[in-house]
Amino acid sequence: MSIHRSSFLILGSGVAGLSLALKAAEHGTVNLVTKKEDFESNTNYAQGGIAAVLDGSDCFENHIHDTLLAGAGLCHRDSVELIVTHGPKVIEDLVRIGVEFTENESGKLALGREGGHSFRRIVHAKDLTGREVENALLSNVRNHADIQVFQHQVATDFILNEKGRCCGAWVWDEQEQQMNVFLASVTILCTGGCGLVYLYTTNPPIATGDGVAMAFRAGARISNVEFVQFHPTAYQPKEDERPFLISEAVRGEGAILRTGDGTAFMEQYHNLKDLAPRDIVARAIDREMKTRGEKCCYLDVTHLGIDFFRRRFPFISHYCEENGLDLTKDWIPIVPAAHYMCGGVVTDLWGATDIPALFATGEVACTGVHGANRLASNSLLEALVFSERALERSLQLGLHQEQPCEPKKEWGKINSHSELEAVRLVHCRHALQELMWNYVGIVRSTERLQLALKQLQVLQDEIFSYVNKGFLCAALAELRNLMQVAELIILCALERKESRGLHYNIDYPDLSDPPRDSVAVRETSGRLSIKCVPIGQQ
Repeated sequence: MSIHRSSFLILGSGVAGLSLALKAAEHGTVNLVTKKEDFESNTNYAQGGIAAVLDGSDCFENHIHDTLLAGAGLCHRDSVELIVTHGPKVIEDLVRIGVEFTENESGKLALGREGGHSFRRIVHAKDLTGREVENALLSNVRNHADIQVFQHQVATDFILNEKGRCCGAWVWDEQEQQMNVFLASVTILCTGGCGLVYLYTTNPPIATGDGVAMAFRAGARISNVEFVQFHPTAYQPKEDERPFLISEAVRGEGAILRTGDGTAFMEQYHNLKDLAPRDIVARAIDREMKTRGEKCCYLDVTHLGIDFFRRRFPFISHYCEENGLDLTKDWIPIVPAAHYMCGGVVTDLWGATDIPALFATGEVACTGVHGANRLASNSLLEALVFSERALERSLQLGLHQEQPCEPKKEWGKINSHSELEAVRLVHCRHALQELMWNYVGIVRSTERLQLALKQLQVLQDEIFSYVNKGFLCAALAELRNLMQVAELIILCALERKESRGLHYNIDYPDLSDPPRDSVAVRETSGRLSIKCVPIGQQ
């Protein structure tokens, strides 16, 4: 066992973790722990861009209004106002560190439009914005003397002292096959989402809900995880392939959703047609596929012009053409896929969780910004704003100068994972993903949710028994977390007796009043408590 000490411990290497690491390194040493390669994150797969008010015809109130409308009554207005008003500064900071956003012919930042936005306000780097931002941040992080990056490390649980203060985390080194201790004055959770809990997701393989599960086990509140956003347009995957995201910006430039016979169907569902919020578009596609018995719908870009499309979306056009499409005449086959977790670990306006010295930013956090449905391109903005505020708060309180405690005991006996049959883990993981996809997907029912919970508990019994026997490997640690997050999603969905935003239950098709946040917490007795409370009263 190795012990690593630093002023700041950051778990995760997406935009939240990297941007925070750069600024935290000005005030102390930083250890950044990531599960895979340092570039592997949801950020790297973000095609769309960053929403910010930069045009004179737009204003902060318009962006706030669009965000609140998309969030279906569950957004916390103070959180929304916070990120929107910080938007221009976020873009300035990124340009300063070398992010090259796409410019228009006059040399100003080109602004795109996506579903739910009333104005063009999406700053982008063609159709690979996430990768451009990630590369610029990574370049600066790798060259910083006070930041040490640990790759192929899986955080398993937080280290708490007798007063419940977070002092770091237990981290499994997959390459060395040993458990290590990372002690820090301040710990920041930037582990991203949980897309791998579903069979089809646009997320990379690392998105296994680790941060939410770890925080829940430590006693932090978890909120609104039943609101899982399914991106409406993922390229219909071949067997065993991860769905390829077709950015919402494609529809922002005029692409049209069609059924197999050519019907443009979105006007039946919303006055914004193809630019309706994601929850509405995803349900519309799901319904058209089911009622018509078709395996996919289509995105028609043939009228946009091939030269324009290749120039605006080089990454997407290359993928489509590699798959044999002639975009001058062929439509893109699309299906919805799990994309983003709107809930997560409850934080205040400074990114602080219930656990002292533990902060959470990015997709893992529930800041109140997204409510029941995230507005497109608000995610990177939220992550950047709250990461900066988490650092600011830790400095204000002087947390970075406090000495963390030593762990009270060893992790415990760890049995060689070679004794654990990998096929059993693969089977359980696939069974979980199929269960969640079929019973806890875009459209739900109380009966299906209850059946899902019963079947999940059988899978949990097997997986948790391996953990209790001391088996440990990255695959098992991730599967334990997926099981935990799946349970939280189902239980919060059962508690919500309404349909709102991304949560649609055919047994409760209407909205209830007043809007309420779901809150889950593991009490000191070990009992799981789930309730819904008026927003802002978590």
